[in-house]
Amino acid sequence: MGWGDLGAFGEPSKETPNLDQMAAEGMLFLDFYTANPLCSPSRAALLTGRLPVRNGFYTTNAHARNAYTPQDIVGGIQDSELLLPELLKKAGYINKIIGKWHLGHRPQFHPLKHGFDEWFGSPNCHFGPYDNREHPNIPVYRDWEMIGRYYEDFKIDLKTGEANLTQLYLQEALDFISKQQASQQPFFLYWAIDATHAPVYASKQFLGTSQRGLYGDAVREIDDSIGRILRHLQQLGISENTFVFFTSDNGAALISAPKQGGSNGPFLCGKQTTFEGGMREPAIAWWPGHIPAGGVSHQLGNVMDLFSTSLSLAGLQPPSDRQIDGIDLLPVILQGKLIDRPIFYYRGNEMMAVRVGLYKAHYWTWSNSWEEYGKGIDFCPGQNVSGVTTHTQEEHTHLPLLFHLGRDPGEKFPLSFASEEYQRVMERIAGVVQQHKDTLVPGEPQLNVCDKAVMNWSPPGCEKLGKCLKVPESDPGKCSWPH
Repeated sequence: MGWGDLGAFGEPSKETPNLDQMAAEGMLFLDFYTANPLCSPSRAALLTGRLPVRNGFYTTNAHARNAYTPQDIVGGIQDSELLLPELLKKAGYINKIIGKWHLGHRPQFHPLKHGFDEWFGSPNCHFGPYDNREHPNIPVYRDWEMIGRYYEDFKIDLKTGEANLTQLYLQEALDFISKQQASQQPFFLYWAIDATHAPVYASKQFLGTSQRGLYGDAVREIDDSIGRILRHLQQLGISENTFVFFTSDNGAALISAPKQGGSNGPFLCGKQTTFEGGMREPAIAWWPGHIPAGGVSHQLGNVMDLFSTSLSLAGLQPPSDRQIDGIDLLPVILQGKLIDRPIFYYRGNEMMAVRVGLYKAHYWTWSNSWEEYGKGIDFCPGQNVSGVTTHTQEEHTHLPLLFHLGRDPGEKFPLSFASEEYQRVMERIAGVVQQHKDTLVPGEPQLNVCDKAVMNWSPPGCEKLGKCLKVPESDPGKCSWPH
């Protein structure tokens, strides 16, 4: 979902009344980022509080390549990483993930092995339908075992866009909250639905209801679902004891625009890129009785901060034996403070850009390759900015491209290298970058090796359903990442 997809962020059709109300009752973050312009690394960052280059969710197969966890990936979240639910258990929390996991699908990477007590959802996105010979359809799990597969047992109509997955995920959330409230149990719910990921879907009652087409229908259903979750908390009398945060894993995927792509508002490009449109996210914090209503913050925030903030709320300290990149946002949310911190924009193993205050310096630029662009793959449709949206990897490490995001949120007008402002700002940013690089210890890359034999052929529980598929011979090799 993109920064510009919600009415509270200026979307003209105003079709998100519940999220807009959530913002009116809570705090809107205008400068909130993900840790990566792609789904699985950003989710790994959220749950570990660490940059993907530290937690292993990157590749070294080629320079600055976005890599994720498709069916044939061998890697995933390592046992050495400490995930938020593992730590919350120490404070007595019951933890549930609903929806997309995307941190590896092999048995050792299962979410219930990494702190979650319950899971209803899928290890990957709802791609398909596959033929179950070259590619198996993606499984849907309840806890340890699969209960079916997308397109077979969980229908997604690619012609009409109809699927009731969001409704299933909503009911799971409401039931889980009710159960924990009844037993007076503290809980952590990670509601990770994927309805705005192409191929886009929505349930029957939302189809055809948006001015924005099928993508808008999906956004409307998500908005309605979040409204129902917040009302449920209020009806159960636990809203004042429940901190809720809404955000996205990366910017809107303009590659599927205009029919199945969202809006990144005034920002440049979209998902897959380290321009603002790829990594700046809609973000709302809600906690009635604690967060002053109608707050708007310009704090530079990141999904990794949800790790540190959640631990703080639970009365826990972050692990001291590793570098944690997330900061505790409670002083920002409860007292309106501003904390000085940089934002690092990574693409694979390369730091592409950094933001300090209102300034953003690009050390590398690359939208996508000429070869991919020639195939019609475009992450910046209608947004060619000469010398900025480059189709070859352009290095600017000696003279970074510098933008003032207050005056130029669309990254269209680089500051003059000769200006006093450029010299002054780059001196400050250079120090921040040097300190970051001096202390960076990259994790072992998890997204280098692919093997057809590790795909979802025979997930746990397939025997009971008669849905085990024949596993091909193992043939591991280097993954190819074009983006």
